[in-house]
Amino acid sequence: MIQVTETLFIDESDIQLDFMRSSGPGGQNVNKVSTAVQLRFNVLQSANLSTEIRIRLKRIAGKKMTEDGCLIIKANRFRSQDKNRKDAIKRLIEMIRQATVKPKPRHKSRPSRAARERRLSAKKKRSEIKRRRRGVKPSDDS
Repeated sequence: MIQVTETLFIDESDIQLDFMRSSGPGGQNVNKVSTAVQLRFNVLQSANLSTEIRIRLKRIAGKKMTEDGCLIIKANRFRSQDKNRKDAIKRLIEMIRQATVKPKPRHKSRPSRAARERRLSAKKKRSEIKRRRRGVKPSDDS
């Protein structure tokens, strides 16, 4: 079991790890060793997550989540497979922790009367400055 928060745990059997060759620098090591990790976690089938957490996790994951509810995290930051595996699991835990935090409800508010008056007076000042910049029309007295 992987501990996410004090009360939330994820079963390791829910996580599928696939190893592949990494891209980028690394010389011959890149060509022969599968160090990159692709972590798959099926959010919809995980028994430990509540419906609220699943919905928030789907919003947080964005394009990392497939249509069938599978969260995919790719880790190839390090040159060793073990570090990349730990990095992928750490990123999954962090994502789930973010999803456990309930967002604060937004309360409708309006600008105060003084704030509206300040805004309007600033607009009037700006308008006056621009009006003064206009050229003077020549008179027809010639």
